[in-house]
Amino acid sequence: MKKLLAALAFIGCTTTALADAKAFAVITSVKTNWENVSVNVPKTKCRDVEVPIYQWEQTHSNGASGGDVLTGMIIGGLLGKGVTGKDNGAAAGAVFGGIIAADKKHNTMESRRVIIGYNIERSCTKIQQWETQERVKNYRITYVWNDTYGQSYTANHYKVGDRIPITVSLQAD
Repeated sequence: MKKLLAALAFIGCTTTALADAKAFAVITSVKTNWENVSVNVPKTKCRDVEVPIYQWEQTHSNGASGGDVLTGMIIGGLLGKGVTGKDNGAAAGAVFGGIIAADKKHNTMESRRVIIGYNIERSCTKIQQWETQERVKNYRITYVWNDTYGQSYTANHYKVGDRIPITVSLQAD
């Protein structure tokens, strides 16, 4: 009854229909509310790879192949026949064409790149990986002020017994 009279007296002292007063309530319980969220977590993925080791190599040709000599003979025979118009010219051209093909290939130097071994190297790449993580959504707090209980949701992490500012509003109908 005393509380009701105090509230009525408080209302009677106000000059407006709405009155606000700052007060402090005491927290009586705190409940953490959790939520699951998908989070992009960059990861590094590594593996060992074989990397070839190259070296330039100089080689001598061992002479013309049979195909090289035959090609030279055919071309020489055609040229010999074309120049002289006779079969003897074709025969001589074939012999000279074979000799030229064999001689040209005999003394050549070739340079080529060859693999002489392998090194093992670590190769890493960044990958994007989605993970579900649990995090605090908010806190539901219960508080008391003048034997009146209330509840609110807040982002602040309070503890039981903490005093928090509240706004008390009374309105006459």
